[in-house]
Parts: sequence; C-alpha cells; structure tokens
Amino acid sequence: MTTPPTQTVFARLARDNPDLTDRDRQIMRAFERLLDGQPEITDGSITAMNIAAEAGISRASYYRSPVAAAVKEILAIPQIKLPEVDELKTELTRLRKEMRTLRADRAAEIRELKDTVATYANQIQALTLLNEELVEDARKLRTQFAEHSDGVVRPLR
Repeated sequence: MTTPPTQTVFARLARDNPDLTDRDRQIMRAFERLLDGQPEITDGSITAMNIAAEAGISRASYYRSPVAAAVKEILAIPQIKLPEVDELKTELTRLRKEMRTLRADRAAEIRELKDTVATYANQIQALTLLNEELVEDARKLRTQFAEHSDGVVRPLR
C-alpha cells in the first residue's frame, strides 16, 4: 500500500526540519482533520484562516511556520481528495459563473428582440402612412373619374 501524499510530505518536512515545534505539529494535525473532513471549529473548508483556527493559532503564526509551505505543496498534488465542502464551493462557483453567462445571454437576446420590435413598429408606421396616402390618391382619382368620365369609361368596380 502506498503512503498518502500528506504523510509523505509531512515526513519529509519533519526529516528536513528536526526542530519542528508543537505549534507546527498542531498545524499538521489541524490540516489533516480538515483534509479528512472532520473539522472541530471551522466549516471544513481548507483555507489558511481555517487551518490556523483549527490549530488554535493566529494566521500570521501559520504563515511563519514551515508547515504552510508543505500544506501548499500537498494541495498542489492532483490526486489529493478535498473535503466535500471545498468541492461544493467549487461547484457553486462554477454554477454561479454559468448563471451569470446565461443571464447575460438572455439579456442580449431580450435587447435584440426589443430592437427587432422597434424596427417592425417603425416599418408598420411607415406602411400605415403610405397606405393612407394611397387611399387618399384613390379617392381623388375616383372623384376625378366621376367628374370627367361622361359615361364613356366605366369604373372597374
């Protein structure tokens, strides 16, 4: 059975830094609890603030510890299984982005449809005015026809 990447990195850290403090070990245990999905204090998301809170130290102390670099290295390993909270947050971020894209697409489509409606309304108005002119011209022609036909030419209607 292979050793989990977390233990490998932490073992190398302990070997390379024989002067690790209790605070460093607290950070390692806190990180492992978060990675296992068993937080005691926080929401379970793997962040510097949550690791520090789980370890009972300040965030500045976390960043000064050599364990912070090891944690960063561990999180960069592709096969590391993140807690469900982090996976859900990632999925939520993806869905929010998709929702923004869909809303933007819908808004663009609505703008396009409003432009089309405005264009059609303008065309209808122009055709209505033209129709009124043609009706008036036809009325004038009928009047002229009635006055000057003397019964020689018959209307088509």
